[in-house]
Amino acid sequence: MTTLTQALTAVPLMALVILATRAFPFLLFSRREPPPLILFIERFIPPMVMGVLVLYCLKDIQWTQWPSGLRELSAIALVTALHLWKKNAMLSIFGGTAFFMILRALTG
Repeated sequence: MTTLTQALTAVPLMALVILATRAFPFLLFSRREPPPLILFIERFIPPMVMGVLVLYCLKDIQWTQWPSGLRELSAIALVTALHLWKKNAMLSIFGGTAFFMILRALTG
């Protein structure tokens, strides 16, 4: 069991570590251009992660049974429409998630 003193020591230390890891890239690349590997990661990793999440969302669908997958495909369509309309990733993700959860609650 963690004592109060240990907890009060650990929390500020963890906050400093998180702050340092968040600030490090900005401090490192504030005066020079990032290397090509970092530019590649910055450009291509977010779409790859989103693609993996879409595939993960669709992995358990029984495509041969109606209406299996209708909620998921509807949510993907809404996310796509929101993103094409507003170009805001947070709105797209949260809007699609809320829509999917509402559909799931209504249809069981």
